[in-house]
Amino acid sequence: MAVVWREKQLAAESRGRELASLFKPPCRRNRAISICFGVGLLLIICGLALASWLSIVPHPPNAMDIRARLVAPGEGHWLGTDHFGRDVLARVAYGSRVALEVGLASTFLAATLGVIMGGWAGYKGGLWDEAIMRLVDGLMAFPGILFAIMLVTVLGPGMTNTSLAIGFANLPLFARITRGAFLSSRTALYVEAAEAAGAKPSQIVWRHILPNSIGPVVVQATVTCATAILTEASLSYLGLGIQPPHPSWGRMLKEAQPYMGRAPWLVLAPGLAIFITVIALNLLGDGLRDWLDPSSR
Repeated sequence: MAVVWREKQLAAESRGRELASLFKPPCRRNRAISICFGVGLLLIICGLALASWLSIVPHPPNAMDIRARLVAPGEGHWLGTDHFGRDVLARVAYGSRVALEVGLASTFLAATLGVIMGGWAGYKGGLWDEAIMRLVDGLMAFPGILFAIMLVTVLGPGMTNTSLAIGFANLPLFARITRGAFLSSRTALYVEAAEAAGAKPSQIVWRHILPNSIGPVVVQATVTCATAILTEASLSYLGLGIQPPHPSWGRMLKEAQPYMGRAPWLVLAPGLAIFITVIALNLLGDGLRDWLDPSSR
């Protein structure tokens, strides 16, 4: 009896460890992921303009002071000022709002439409699969940045049009990933069991296939958000994205180009913001991939 009780206790402890590992936050298992969460939290704080409320950014982003043009970083202006006397730290902080809005909005648009198209093609198959995937192949024939430039040129500059252009440019990635996940899950035993039990197709998709296929989509969303922020910066640098006077990291790089030798901080500040954000989101994607992969637990 003691041996049987001990075996049951060990089995319960093993199930408890597996459950704890499943819900264990990825940041506790990977120090790099904790740093990424910290960077993401800082971006959210800056994007919500809480930085000004906390006196971290004491200057408005568009306030001009011609007498303080191109002031080097120091007390009062921690990252210096630009050629109009605007505080660089304030513009970088408020530029994160633009980066977050465009990145999240375009990623949500691409993920939503891509999951619908890819899921329908993977589950239905046949002519639906051929028609949808040939459309996706046609979209993938254009490089993402060129496709975004073409759409922004047609739609016009601005935050909304930039988000739409970047979202449609990244749509094929989600469609292909979702289709592959649905194709592999469509023939799984749990789907056959649900069909044998009389479940409707909509119930099979929403309750069985989609929850087991959402992992790769979540990982791709973090990488796509980083790509979207980088694309928005590129479009703003070319003058096709966010328009003045709204702060944008790409626009700041464009405006700082004539003053690179005289005021290098004008280039370093937005450049480092883009670099840190993109690296953090990519590392976050790697961490989520490991967390959602059962073989890594």
